[in-house]
Amino acid sequence: MDIAIVSIYFVGLILIGTRSFRIVKGADSFFVADRAASFLLIAGSLFGTIIGGSSTIGMAGLGYKQGLVGSWWLLVGAIGLFFLGLFLAEKVRGYSLYTLPEILEVQYGPQAKVLASALIVIAWMGIIGGQIVAAGKILETMVKISPALLMIITASVFIIYTLLGGQHSVVRTDTIQSLIIIIAILISIPLCLSRVGGLSLLRDTLGGEYFSFPVNQHFSWKSLAGYLFLVGSTYLVGPDIYSRLFCAQHKKIARQATITVAMALVPCAFIITIIGMSARVLFPQISPEASFPTMINHVFPVGLNGLVIATLLSALMSSADTCLLTTSTILSVDIVKPLVGASMTERRLLLLSRFFILLIGVISLLVALRLKGVIPSLLLGYTIYTSGLVFPVLLGFYRDQLKLNREGAISAMVIGGGVALIGKLMGLNDFGLYGFFLSGLILMGGSRVFQLLKMRE
Repeated sequence: MDIAIVSIYFVGLILIGTRSFRIVKGADSFFVADRAASFLLIAGSLFGTIIGGSSTIGMAGLGYKQGLVGSWWLLVGAIGLFFLGLFLAEKVRGYSLYTLPEILEVQYGPQAKVLASALIVIAWMGIIGGQIVAAGKILETMVKISPALLMIITASVFIIYTLLGGQHSVVRTDTIQSLIIIIAILISIPLCLSRVGGLSLLRDTLGGEYFSFPVNQHFSWKSLAGYLFLVGSTYLVGPDIYSRLFCAQHKKIARQATITVAMALVPCAFIITIIGMSARVLFPQISPEASFPTMINHVFPVGLNGLVIATLLSALMSSADTCLLTTSTILSVDIVKPLVGASMTERRLLLLSRFFILLIGVISLLVALRLKGVIPSLLLGYTIYTSGLVFPVLLGFYRDQLKLNREGAISAMVIGGGVALIGKLMGLNDFGLYGFFLSGLILMGGSRVFQLLKMRE
């Protein structure tokens, strides 16, 4: 029965993609859903995009390993998203563009756009891969076949429906998936707590340290700072988040939907973490990232089991399809189209974007087959991205007041992202924070230096 539920769900997603294929009439349809998405579609697709592998499999694993502080992985996202809604969502929607790198082109010029596009494509293929890994872990609890084959099946489904309908497919499937996710989370928490005897008994069994918040012996203030700046800022300045705002009917919808989703993420963060903590009591010998799938397999009855599995797959696919479409759009619109010039007709642009969806999906699948964990792979992508791009984009909204220029922005991207990447490759995790703040200093200081040099010429 569980297999039947998941199979029906997969078929439904492809049917939505097929229907959306007939709706797509041009670039605006494919890339930004004709800029006509309602509050429900924007909020639903934002929520579905955010509650992905890192917020289910990964965060439950953090709860299993670290306790209640594991919820910070999503809480920092809620903070970033709230400030985006409060201060920047209307500005972003007001640009009426397709991608985040196009904003950088407006702020600093075409060279900055190309560099930003390259950084995003590299980082986001790793993030898509992380979602595919998590999907394989979920399906493995239900079907005892090769995890690699399960990842191939899952990746094929979201590649197909994204390729067919573009943004029209994504905003609709994400909204449906969000509704399923919310229902399943609300059902999951009482079932899990009843198995461990309630919150008080869970606390007695694990010990008070696992309920310590905001920090504990497993998670320091330094770790929290890393999450806040390297993960939370991707919600404040994120290409997948911005792609949703570009689809909104008008600025107010972009702002209202963003703030609403930010508030909804807070209870979800604690609920998912507590599910992971419950798994530590019931299944103390498993690996942390297996906690959520194991709870599904042993706590939920047949039928409901299949619904929850479909829900988790919804969460993963909502993140993966958005990242996939965003990355392909950046490749086609921001990198290839400027090189081709006027010969790139709208029809050719759509064909090229669909080709890139397939190509990036396959590469991300290959990356997924080599990855060992969800959170480490996502954190790698986030670190490279935030260290190179957050300050140039964020401060670029106030470029004139801060007297920023193209040379300073490009220097900040290269040095900030480079320091973070080198640090990660060498196992020096602190370099992520160093690269992040170094990027901001170089953006401000470099802009001044280059401005002085120009004045002397």
